[in-house]
Amino acid sequence: MLAQPPIPLPDRWTLGDLERMRLILRGGSVIDWRRLHFKTREEADQYLRLCLFEPDDPFDRDRLQRILDEAVDYLRTTFRYVVAEEVAQPARVQDLFLLASGVGNTKLRRIACLVLKVMHVVHHIEAVGLLHRARVSEDELCQLVTQRVDNCMEQLRREGFPVVAAAGSVKTRHSLITELLAKKETPAAQIYDRVRYRIVTDDRDHVLPVLIRLCDLLVPFNFVVPGQTQNTLICFRQLLRDWPSLRNMDPQLQVGLLDDEQEPEHNEFSGDSYKVLNFVAELPVRLPERAVDLGDGRIAFCMVELQLVDRDTAEANESGENAHLRYKRRQLRRVLRRLSRGLVVPRARKPPPK
Repeated sequence: MLAQPPIPLPDRWTLGDLERMRLILRGGSVIDWRRLHFKTREEADQYLRLCLFEPDDPFDRDRLQRILDEAVDYLRTTFRYVVAEEVAQPARVQDLFLLASGVGNTKLRRIACLVLKVMHVVHHIEAVGLLHRARVSEDELCQLVTQRVDNCMEQLRREGFPVVAAAGSVKTRHSLITELLAKKETPAAQIYDRVRYRIVTDDRDHVLPVLIRLCDLLVPFNFVVPGQTQNTLICFRQLLRDWPSLRNMDPQLQVGLLDDEQEPEHNEFSGDSYKVLNFVAELPVRLPERAVDLGDGRIAFCMVELQLVDRDTAEANESGENAHLRYKRRQLRRVLRRLSRGLVVPRARKPPPK
């Protein structure tokens, strides 16, 4: 019998692991990064496959080159950047990830980072446009991403991660209406959590190792949605204080602790003692050939809300003021106040006849 690989506790994390984890905990943006953390071309290949690009497929290589060409043209035309040919026309696109990580010609790290940031945005724009043209229903899209998450959960369990529960759901139409009416933004505000997954670990020490592994198997770190993290479970600074191996990496972090992003906001409808790590990611999904036109790409995105919590905290979150039923009541009260302001108020329901 093959031995299970050890669960990656913080004393085994690399600087790249710490950066990815922090990006999620703080709700940051990869656009603010100054370098990547790839060491080999195999690592870059693995990352591209996570994004659903197949590095050895001619069609996918051509798509990546087109995205690169547009990014280089944007930088040269808009800002008159001098983009070296080694960056504009690399032997393989994977070489860009190594250059941006300081592997090879270190003088090209900064311009490689700039190019990859723009490529990230160009790819996103293309994927959104593709989804608008594609002949695929919203339900089918949700099924595609649910299958990806389910496969990842099975892999985590095979590797010995103490995942005691992993449940997915898709919000009903009425729930979506309520959420939009409750938002402070306009009714056209985007719904980030149509597809939701709640992952419960055996204890809190395993929440972050599961998160790190999710970034390897499911969530490309650059597609975490900035500003959509709710983190009342894990304190990043306390994590550095508790683990000397992580504290030694502090000076190498891309954003200093004193210049960090703002604390993620607490959900106003949750109880005061409610604790959770909740974030949103745009998960890549590969559309079926029948759904796209000839020559179009096939990679689109589906918004997924991922919630991580340990078993004891999950149980505490279901009692008292934290209970989901009370959460919904607080949310519905807000909606009713907004709807009825200066207008009619619904009558109270009469008790049923005895």
